[in-house]
Amino acid sequence: MVVGGVIEIPWGRSDLVIGSLLEHRAAEDADFVFARLGERTITMQALASAMNRAANGFTALGIRRGDRVSVMLANHLDHIVTFFALLKLGACLVPVNVHLRGEGLSFILEHSQAQFMIADGRFAEAVEPLLAGLGRTTLIWRDRSGVGIDLAEILQHRDDTSRPCLVEPDDVVTISFTSGTTGLPKGVMMTDRMLRCCGHAASRLTDIRPGDIFYSWEPLYHIGGSEVLVMAVQNRITLAMVERFSVSRFWSDARAFGATHIHFLGGVLALLLKEPSHPDDREHPVRIAWGGGCPVDVWRSFEQRFGVPIRECYGMTETSSFATQNRDGKVGSVGKPLPWYELRIVDENGQALGPGQRGEFRVREKVPGLITKGYFNNPEATADTLRDGWLCTGDIGYFDEDGDFYFVGRKKDSIRRRGENITAFEVERIANEHPVVAESAVVGVQNEISDEDVKIFLRLQPGASLDPLDFIRWAETRMAYFQVPRYIAFVEVFAKTPTERIRKEVLPRNTTGIFDLEATEYKLKRS
Repeated sequence: MVVGGVIEIPWGRSDLVIGSLLEHRAAEDADFVFARLGERTITMQALASAMNRAANGFTALGIRRGDRVSVMLANHLDHIVTFFALLKLGACLVPVNVHLRGEGLSFILEHSQAQFMIADGRFAEAVEPLLAGLGRTTLIWRDRSGVGIDLAEILQHRDDTSRPCLVEPDDVVTISFTSGTTGLPKGVMMTDRMLRCCGHAASRLTDIRPGDIFYSWEPLYHIGGSEVLVMAVQNRITLAMVERFSVSRFWSDARAFGATHIHFLGGVLALLLKEPSHPDDREHPVRIAWGGGCPVDVWRSFEQRFGVPIRECYGMTETSSFATQNRDGKVGSVGKPLPWYELRIVDENGQALGPGQRGEFRVREKVPGLITKGYFNNPEATADTLRDGWLCTGDIGYFDEDGDFYFVGRKKDSIRRRGENITAFEVERIANEHPVVAESAVVGVQNEISDEDVKIFLRLQPGASLDPLDFIRWAETRMAYFQVPRYIAFVEVFAKTPTERIRKEVLPRNTTGIFDLEATEYKLKRS
């Protein structure tokens, strides 16, 4: 907020870096439970002690401030300790998606040029074929007895003495690679200050109260996972963590944990809504669902069925995870800019647009140090994204007369068809309203006149069937004629990122052997 002309500072009165902040919390609230994962729990004091043991163990191994350390660990307490220990040292943590294999994994490991790598033994099959390309990288294994350096020995280092934290607020402490769903991943450089801003912004959106319990399913190598760790250091809350997202267990887990908050991204809420209704749908302690990407048609339906209000936001790793927040409940809106940012919607020439006009989101910081310094080892992408003090997001949207912003889609996820611009997001949103459609994904495919046509992939509800022409007839009453797909393909399952986003880069662009509207006699109405 802005009070008396003073901008709210997203780290409050203290500029303590994360490692020091954790130790202060432990001294004040030693026995408070920081996190619960399965049958295991860890208190603030135990976490601070474990952080210092690990930091001293990593130091003995030779890890120093600024050293890059790639971390390929699943969601478990050892990952949490490793995260904070590396931040305490000022090493640069490079989170690695544990589902990566082959070229995707090789690119991250080689591009980051990490001097050290920490990995779960279960991922050895994916990592070992790439060792030759890692040069002098020192490997540290978890749960891989007798091979290389053992993470357990480091975490059990005999010395839990707290050493001075030499990290400065604007030191780069993580390089978080984007998911790469539309191209090669880029390593977003994040500072300690940015991570603390992530936690503060999440706290702001969720109206935290002392003693709240946050149900956390997001992988810790994703910014959404990292920010809740920091948020739980900044606030007296407990994280109830699971290793992975599960539709079938979601509500039973939330009840068992006594969760007051649940997090969503992309299609998570739609997946939960498409589960069969139960008499106990409202019998849970959840107070707020917070996240990004809630479709308009899902919004009210989810709130009415489960009795949980939606808190929507917009942001990206480059903007410390958040840029706008909707705390008023206006359906479809991602809300207003955070007090420490300025947002614009601009046209293709970078000129600011007015209410209702669609263009690209651009973000500028009012408080220094909250937007990324750039992409690691990628000056071209950095120069293309950071221009004249503005972050060019590549996202399309608009704002209304009240100053509330709306997300429409990605520039790179748009289709140019017969002179019309189509965002895949809008077509998918409508397609997902069909009674038997569980999920959809839209891509553009080049046609015979070097234009693009719309191809849609549909995953149906279990046991359901759908005639393509019936879908077309249904769609044309809800879409502009130029949005109606020409091609329809059915899939059993979508490949996804860990945050439940469909990986469109692996979807085939071929048009043979599938439904083609233009091969039928059906003619779309254009009115």
